Amino acid sequence: MASELDRVIEQVGKDKGIEKKILIEALEAAMLSAARKKLGAQHDVEAHYNPELGEVELFEFKVVVEQGTESRTEITLGEAQKTDPDVEVGDSLGRKIPTETFGRISAQTARQVIMQKVREAEREVVHNLYKDQKGELAHGSVQRFEKNGDIIVNLGKGEGILPGKEQIPRETYRIGDRIRAYIFEVDKNAKGPIVKLSRARPEMLKKLFALEVPEIYDGIVEIKAAAREPGGRAKIAVYSRDIDVDPVGACVGMKGSRVQAIVHELRGEKIDIIPYSPDIATWVCNALAPAEISKVIIDEREHTIEVVVPDNQLSLAIGKKGQNVRLASKLVGWKIEIHGETEAEDSLQRAMAKLEKIEGLGDVMARSLLNVGIYSAKDILEWDTDSLAQATQMGIKKTEKLQELARKHLEPSSAEQKSAEGGEGKTEETGNAEGKIESKEPVDPAAEGAQDT
Repeated sequence: MASELDRVIEQVGKDKGIEKKILIEALEAAMLSAARKKLGAQHDVEAHYNPELGEVELFEFKVVVEQGTESRTEITLGEAQKTDPDVEVGDSLGRKIPTETFGRISAQTARQVIMQKVREAEREVVHNLYKDQKGELAHGSVQRFEKNGDIIVNLGKGEGILPGKEQIPRETYRIGDRIRAYIFEVDKNAKGPIVKLSRARPEMLKKLFALEVPEIYDGIVEIKAAAREPGGRAKIAVYSRDIDVDPVGACVGMKGSRVQAIVHELRGEKIDIIPYSPDIATWVCNALAPAEISKVIIDEREHTIEVVVPDNQLSLAIGKKGQNVRLASKLVGWKIEIHGETEAEDSLQRAMAKLEKIEGLGDVMARSLLNVGIYSAKDILEWDTDSLAQATQMGIKKTEKLQELARKHLEPSSAEQKSAEGGEGKTEETGNAEGKIESKEPVDPAAEGAQDT
């Protein structure tokens, strides 16, 4: 018949999902800690669980010696033979210690050790359960709120934490509310809940689309990139492996049903679905839609893209408080600068005039340089010969001659020329930024609304 302690171990193991072996080890460790606290650390004590008696037995071991000793780990032969007549010098003699000798403090120590072991075992169980779910969506309910704004989520088998910075701004919850979030980390060594959740990361958006769009789940449509400003607007770039499947239409769904389900889950966050293109210029134009693009200048060396738009499209391209261009930049992974046609033309004319000051540089060559984002003699020398030849399609010999002309142009013939050239070089270096439109430009609300999907 099972003992009372056996039944308790079985019940705790079932409730907490902890193996019986781990609980028994915790009990043994707790009793051992209590014994050492009572008897002293010098004593050689062992603890063993006896399933027949249903208790943890404690044994103190001492080495049998011939002569008398004051050591707490030794016992004389005469004393040892009173317990075991057959004992010999050098043997280790074990004696059972009555657990009744432990006082209230020792019992408290044992309880603390047991609770600590149980918590460690619980954390191990949760870690093993969720370590393979990193990168997936989790469902749970709001359990409590921390003072720092974090939300503790009951995941069923354990707890997760939704930090304040991973929450959607202005999103509110009450205790018991259902919640869905992205598992971005499972930290075994964390002091609090080890499952870390997010509702603000772009990965959350990708997972929601994978749930709502069968074509994404089946691998026909692929999500190439996503960018978010949680609670405001998001952009997602999609690509179809099947020419007969429209990736944007698949994500939008019949009458917008699929994308609207995601918008509802994200509390009204507006989502722009962008067709992906391997051509970076085309992709940037798609990302800035519905603004019309007049010209795209790509600087692969600096990973920068200059976009020229009609003056009446400038506010639409930039977006409210710069949101549209900021999200487009995150989406494609390049720095994007927006210019109106008038400002861009003025800037190009100034840059053209500076390039034409380089002796021997023709009009055709100057325009080739402008097309790849080179606006000054200093810019020419910052490029290596092979990259510049490839970008301008001039050939190696012409490129070497071009760089030699730029080098001579920057060499001052006198101290006065050096000073003047230094001032001009500073102007040339920053000339490309003249007329740049900042993202703080006010936006036409009607035009902004045209971006909604």
